[in-house]
Amino acid sequence: MRRRLKLAAGLFAALAAAAGTWLAMLVVAIDRQSTLDEARPADVIVILGAAAYRGRPSPVLRARLDHGLELYRRGLAPLILTTGGSGGDPHFTESEVGRAYLVSRGVPSEAIIIEPESESTAQSTAAVAEIMRRMKLRSCIVVSDGYHIFRAKKFLEEMGLTVYGSPRPAPPPKKDLRYWQLCARQAVGYMLWALKIRV
Repeated sequence: MRRRLKLAAGLFAALAAAAGTWLAMLVVAIDRQSTLDEARPADVIVILGAAAYRGRPSPVLRARLDHGLELYRRGLAPLILTTGGSGGDPHFTESEVGRAYLVSRGVPSEAIIIEPESESTAQSTAAVAEIMRRMKLRSCIVVSDGYHIFRAKKFLEEMGLTVYGSPRPAPPPKKDLRYWQLCARQAVGYMLWALKIRV
């Protein structure tokens, strides 16, 4: 019995060490991706949702939309896809708010696709992949906050798409405890997804 307990404890320690190493490697990769702008010609610009308030984009969502708009005006893609469900708002979805904002800044409504149902990164990217598959679109530029790009990009690549990350412009992050916590949270989310654990 004691021998079995020792074996189990050793196995648990080895698994914990492997998981810790994997987590650390992911955090480093997330940090590296967060400032890497890979924007180049693609089929569509995907702008991941963020909070909207009474039909208006939050500062974070507005910054993502402005960056996606700048990429569109540069001619890097003929289409923009906005994502995001209601987020608790009974009247507006993040994707619809995004579309209205872009139209008000001169983007033709027919150049904007919306994905109005998702409530998480996994849901958003799955829906984006399905929309792109139906429309025979094969490549995209993903716009989000820097620390979020790695996970969204990996999800979409797993679905067979060519993906380029382009984080919204922001001051260089202060790499304090809160920043590393954000990176670690993204890393854990990716690990759970890679292990097929859905929470």
